[in-house]
Amino acid sequence: MRKNKLTYGAFIALVSIICIIFIVILGKAVSTENGSVSSGSAAVSGDQPETTVVDLSVLQTLSRNAAVGVGSFYDEEEGILPTAGFEKNVSLIVARQDAIEDEISYWGYSNLGIAVVDNHLNIRETPVDGKLVGKMSNGAACEILDVDEEGWAHIKSGKVEGYVSTEYLLTGAAGLSKAREVIQTMAEVNTTSLRVREQPNTDAPVITLIPRGEEVLVTGYADGWVQFELDDELAYVSSDYVTIEEKLSTAITMKELYYGSGISDTRVNLVEYAKKFVGNPYVWGGTSLTKGCDCSGFVLSVYKNIAGISLPHHAATQATKGKTVTASTIRPGDLIFYSKGGKINHVGIYIGNGQVCHASSPKTGIKISGMYYRTPAKMVSLLD
Repeated sequence: MRKNKLTYGAFIALVSIICIIFIVILGKAVSTENGSVSSGSAAVSGDQPETTVVDLSVLQTLSRNAAVGVGSFYDEEEGILPTAGFEKNVSLIVARQDAIEDEISYWGYSNLGIAVVDNHLNIRETPVDGKLVGKMSNGAACEILDVDEEGWAHIKSGKVEGYVSTEYLLTGAAGLSKAREVIQTMAEVNTTSLRVREQPNTDAPVITLIPRGEEVLVTGYADGWVQFELDDELAYVSSDYVTIEEKLSTAITMKELYYGSGISDTRVNLVEYAKKFVGNPYVWGGTSLTKGCDCSGFVLSVYKNIAGISLPHHAATQATKGKTVTASTIRPGDLIFYSKGGKINHVGIYIGNGQVCHASSPKTGIKISGMYYRTPAKMVSLLD
C-alpha cells in the first residue's frame, strides 16, 4: 500500500522550489528598480540596448513540469507535488506510475510508443517482411493501434502507418520518460514569407526568407525573437510571426517518388541512395555517410558512390560545376545551393516533389526539407 503523505524529502524539495520562485520574482523587481527592464527573455538597461538570449533548456524544465499539472512539480520519487495550496492537497499526491496510467492523452498520443534504435526503425506495410513504407529515427513517436501475438505493433507515426517490432519501442512509464527527454520545441511560420536575420533585431542583415508552414527547431529566446539553427549557424525570426509548440518527431514516408519521363536510372539510384542515410549524424568536415558528414561532404560521397563523379569538399566550389538550371527545369539528383550574405554556404540534393535531402546541422543531422525552407541561391545539374 502506498503511503499517501508528503515525505520529509519531498517537503524539502517543495520548499526549495518555492524559494527559487520567490528569488526569481524578487530579482525581477530589483532589476526594475535599478533601471533594467525585463521583458520575457530579454533585458534592456540604460542607453545601451542589449538583447539576452535565454537558452531553451532553462525553459524546458518548466515546460516538462507543466505537463503533469498546472502549479505542480514532478518529483522522480514522489510523483506529482503541488506547489500551490499543497496543505489542502497532500492527499492527492500519487506515485509516478499512477500519474502516468491516469494520463488520457500525452502530446496528442493516447497509446504512445517511442523508437529506441541506433539509427532508424523500419516501418513495414505488413509484419515481418512487408514492403518498407517509412522509418522512425531514434526518439521518434508513434500511436500504437494494436499489437499482435508475434510482437508486431500496428502503428501510425506522422503520415506513415504500418508495422514495427515492439522490441524497438518504449511504452508506458519508460515511453513517457523518454518522450520528456527528446521532445523538441518547434516554431512554425504563420505568415506568407518571414525574414531570417543574423541577430535578434530589425537592423541585422537578412540571411534568407522562409515560407509559411516551414518549421524550425527553437534553441533559445530573446526579447520578441526566436533563435534557431539555420543549417549549421544560429539565426533569428520575430516571435510575432511563428507559432511555438512542443513536438515529438515522427516517421518519414518512404513512398516511392514519381520521377516522370526522361529521368535516368542514375538519377533515381542517386536519390534513393541519398535517402537511405536520413537520420545519420552531421559532422563538420566529415564525408562518412554513416559516421557523420557536413553538407558538401554528403553531396561529395553520394555522387562519388553512385555517379562516379568527384566533387570538391566545399559548397561554393561545387556550385561552379555543371550547368545552371531553374526551379522549372530542375530534376531529381540536381543540386540546390543556399547562401548567406551573397556567399554560398550550403548545398543539398534535390529528390523530387519539391524536397531536398541534406546534411543540415549537428542537431538534426541528415534530413529532408522543402526546397524552399530557405531561399535557394543557385541550382546546378551535374547529370545527364
